[in-house]
Order: sequence, then C-alpha cells, then structure tokens
Amino acid sequence: MKALKLSLVILAAALLTIGLSGMAYAFHSGGVADCDGCHSMHAPKTGGTALLQGTDYSSTCLNCHANAATGSYHVMTYPFPGAGAAPIDYNVGGDFAWLQKTYTYAGHPSSVTENGQDHGHNVIAADFGLTVDSNYTQSPGGTFPSAKLACNSCHDPHGKYRRIGGDTTYTIATSGAPIIASGSSNTSPVPTATQAVGSYRLLAGLNYSQDAGTTAISYPGVPLASAPGYGIAEAAAIATRVAYGVGTVSGSTTWGHWCGACHATFHSTGNYVHPIDQAMSSTIINNYGSYVSSGIMTGTAASSYLSLVPFATNSGDYAVLKPLAKQGAPTAGPNSGDQVMCLSCHRGHASGFQSMLRWGMNYEFITIADGSGNAEYPGTDNGAAASAAQGRTSAEWQAAYYGRPASAFGASGYQRVLCNKCHAQD
Repeated sequence: MKALKLSLVILAAALLTIGLSGMAYAFHSGGVADCDGCHSMHAPKTGGTALLQGTDYSSTCLNCHANAATGSYHVMTYPFPGAGAAPIDYNVGGDFAWLQKTYTYAGHPSSVTENGQDHGHNVIAADFGLTVDSNYTQSPGGTFPSAKLACNSCHDPHGKYRRIGGDTTYTIATSGAPIIASGSSNTSPVPTATQAVGSYRLLAGLNYSQDAGTTAISYPGVPLASAPGYGIAEAAAIATRVAYGVGTVSGSTTWGHWCGACHATFHSTGNYVHPIDQAMSSTIINNYGSYVSSGIMTGTAASSYLSLVPFATNSGDYAVLKPLAKQGAPTAGPNSGDQVMCLSCHRGHASGFQSMLRWGMNYEFITIADGSGNAEYPGTDNGAAASAAQGRTSAEWQAAYYGRPASAFGASGYQRVLCNKCHAQD
C-alpha cells in the first residue's frame, strides 16, 4: 500500500511538471494569461491595485522573458554579458541586453562614446537594472514621457485585442468572441465568429491606456504580421521572415502609423525623414531583388529576402501573410505595392547599434578582409583599426547581425552599410 501511494505521488508530480512545462510555452495563448503569473494576492512587490510580481511592469514581464539561455520567448540576455561578450537572444525585436553595452572608440574627428541606452527603447525595469533614458524626457518626435516607458507601453498585458471572423475577412475588437490562441504565428488557427485569436505579439491598439488606464496612447489600431515562431541565429543560408502586413480594416493600422503614436512628427505629412508606409518604387524593388552584396547585382528576386532589411507586404489577408512567414532559405523580395516601414531599418526592442538600427552606420564597412582576403568582422580581437572595430569584439559584431558569418555578406570581405539593399549606391 505504501508503495502504491508513493507511486501515485510520483505520477501526480510528473503530471504536474508536464502540465506546467507545457504552460510555460503558451502562457499568454494570445490573450490574458494566468493571473498569478504576474500578480500576487498576498506577497506583491508593488502596492496599490496592481499587486505585481515585480517591482514595476517591465520587471514583472522580464521575470519570464529574461534568461541566460537562448530560447523562444526570451527578449533579454540576463545576467548581462560582460565586456567583449555578446547578447545571445535573437528574437526579431532585438535583445534588451544591448542597452547595457557601452562602447568608446576612436572616431572622426574625435573619440566617440556610444552609450548602451542609445541602442533601443529604454524600458524601465528596476529589478533588472534598466533605467529611464537620460537623453530624452519624451519620445523623440513625440510627447510620450520616458519615465513611463515599459513593456506595457507597446504590449497589452491582458491581451484584449483580437481578430474575429476569419483570415481574409475579419474584424478587430477588444471584446466579443473569446481568444482561444495566439494570432502571431503562421500556424495560428483561423478565427471564427465564436473563437478569436490575439493580436500580433499582444500589441496594443485603438483606445489603449497603460498602467490601469492612467496613460493613454493614441494607437490608431493594431499592426498586422505573421511569424514562423521565434527568431534564431541565422547562418549564411538561413533567414527568419516575419510577414509584416498593411492594416486596412477597422481596428488595424500600418506599422508606421502605429509607431507614429509616440513618434508623431516622424510620421506627419510633409515631415517624413524617410518615406514610410509608401509603396516601394520599381527601382527600389529591382535593386532589392538584384542586390547580393557590395557591387554584386546578380541576385534573383525569388530568393532575395533579407531579414536585416524587411518590408511590409501590401496585404492584410492572413491567407497571404501566413505562407510568407518562414524560417529557412531566403524567400522572395518585394512586389509592386509592398511598403517600406519603420521596421525596415529599426528593431522594435533594441539592437547592437545606435538608434536601434538593424545595421551599423558609424563606419562605411560592415565587414572587411583579413590578411588572406577572407571576410571578417572588424573586431578589437583581430587587429582591426579602432574606428572600424568601434570597441566591439568580432563576436559582438556577429551577434548584432543575428549570428550571420561575415562571409554571408560577400566573398570580397568588404560589405558596405545595408541602405544599399534598396538603394544600391555601392
């Protein structure tokens, strides 16, 4: 009898472990998650009505989303990598650990200090050492207070935004059919009139307010996208393609208008610093399809997609977007009507470069040639000139370019900045 009881206890523990393990990978399921995953009834770290598990909103998120190992839903390497070591998470938004990487190096005409906080959105997470941006009191080009910036400034923690009705014809609302699954994936179920899926990555939309309704953000809707899972390190022949879409139905919006909620003057008529939410010209489309690397324009449009320079497909139809979302060999480049967007040049969280750019702009070359003519990143550990290395090791450069070997940018060893993927001026 004792042996039977012991066996039942072991079996119950095993089932509980399996159940919790499964939950860890689908905690949100497209909408509001288990309440006690973020809140504590009797031992919260915050007072008031929030009762959070962390000292603040972002700390509560990072309790799960920060980790020392690579993997799926992680958005920040933690503990932070030391000098010369690289962040290891490759989620498509970027690794928030880059906010802790400050570099000082010889520049032109004088020495440059590139502060870690310049690398991305400075979300405030006291439990993880992330503090308010000291350069800006408000969002550049807008009025959102930097002291309020947190994960829940962009993501709705309760995941109320939902797609109802289908993949091709649907409505976006904050109530109605219950959310049964994530709407972020290329394998997400097709929503119906009675079963909805959540917005892409729980992004917030129309009439959203963070911090229990105390900070309104004028999002015009939710942006649309479909992903093939989570980001991974990209070898020479591997790409992670998120199929970004263009919102046209009520409750949706374009990516530029969504970013413009906080960066309004960057997206106001007549004040575009760079064209956004505009169809790419035939010249740009041809350049993108032909561009291989600096000076090499012999590419094939059908395999020209580069995750470091994404674009928005001119469609809000998930029957179109889902098949485009892939991990593997590069897929097709843009077609007529496809759009350049903020995320064509910037990451949403942080990157290894200033202004959360997808590639470095402080030196003319991304890669250089070693003594034998082979491509390499210009690291402090391989004898590169200080102005080229910019205080980084070759491992940090490679991580900033999502694990791509230097040779992936061309055999010559001299790849110029990736504005040229569209503009081909090299």
